[in-house]
Amino acid sequence: MIDREKLVLAQQQFKGCVPIFAALGDSTRQKLCLDLAVAGTDGINVADLSGRSILSRPAISHHLKVLKDANIVEPIKKGTQIFYRLKLKDSLVPMKALIQTIEEILEEETE
Repeated sequence: MIDREKLVLAQQQFKGCVPIFAALGDSTRQKLCLDLAVAGTDGINVADLSGRSILSRPAISHHLKVLKDANIVEPIKKGTQIFYRLKLKDSLVPMKALIQTIEEILEEETE
């Protein structure tokens, strides 16, 4: 028998993950995340990111803002420039919790 409280919890967790899903659901932002991963912990600036893409700097900045708002990237100021790097450790916590809840629901289903 599936625990109704876990279903309610999963629904709440899904809602908490919506910004992450929306941010990562776009192929342009997926590529930006991969470019940021390649850049490592030092990060990369908008000019260098636009050099790896057909997008303009304003378009790159827009996508970075979406990723930043979803807590997936963080800006780092170095002198007069802003570099961006992935911040996945913290941003994936809600998704990990959701996955754990779903796994628990599935385990209950098989009992």
